[in-house]
Amino acid sequence: MNYSVKISDVKTVDELVGAWSNDDFVELLKRFNYEDADKVSPNELKDYLYLAIADYEPNEAAAILLDYRLSDKLTEGQIGNMSNEMEREKVAENYSDIYIHRQLFDVNQLLFKAYNGKFPNSKATRVEFEAVEKTTHDTEFTKDMALKALKGGLSDRSLVNRLFGDHLESDMPFPEAEGIVWELNDKGNHSYELVTSENWISQEDFVNEEYECTFVPAKTPAEED
Repeated sequence: MNYSVKISDVKTVDELVGAWSNDDFVELLKRFNYEDADKVSPNELKDYLYLAIADYEPNEAAAILLDYRLSDKLTEGQIGNMSNEMEREKVAENYSDIYIHRQLFDVNQLLFKAYNGKFPNSKATRVEFEAVEKTTHDTEFTKDMALKALKGGLSDRSLVNRLFGDHLESDMPFPEAEGIVWELNDKGNHSYELVTSENWISQEDFVNEEYECTFVPAKTPAEED
């Protein structure tokens, strides 16, 4: 597949819009024992939650947030261990299961802001780009394809290139793309927005803004069999 790619904008952000809903804030306030959560104005919910979080010891607050966000993915023991690690480590970058890095990022950033920087400040990267297929123009643009399209603009030093270079250059199954790419939004007219951890791709990793590239989509496990 042949693509013409143009990087329009790359930004580093410390919070993702829509990560938490007002319903989330209300429920979390209740879990932090704020009795009048249902009476708080929607515009003030986040600020009230920051205050409620800060009334707890950091590891206790981390455990409450992790339980709310990831109780279906982590055991009680894992939550306990992680809640003690989060104050000194960027678990959203270092935890072995990359498929929950996005949720860990969201938890980490609530804690970072509630405790005025006491927790590590994890960052995300938002990339806006155009990717125009020069042949059929009707292929679904998937997360693994987005990473392969961006490869031509990235330095070899980028972590995604160093760890998954073979996947980016072949059709081998690439399920890890689902964990690496937190969001892939089709903006229309061949324009896309990709969100990932700054650990995987940073602003400094981009060395080309406009280029052409050739790649093949990753095989699914069924296709490999």
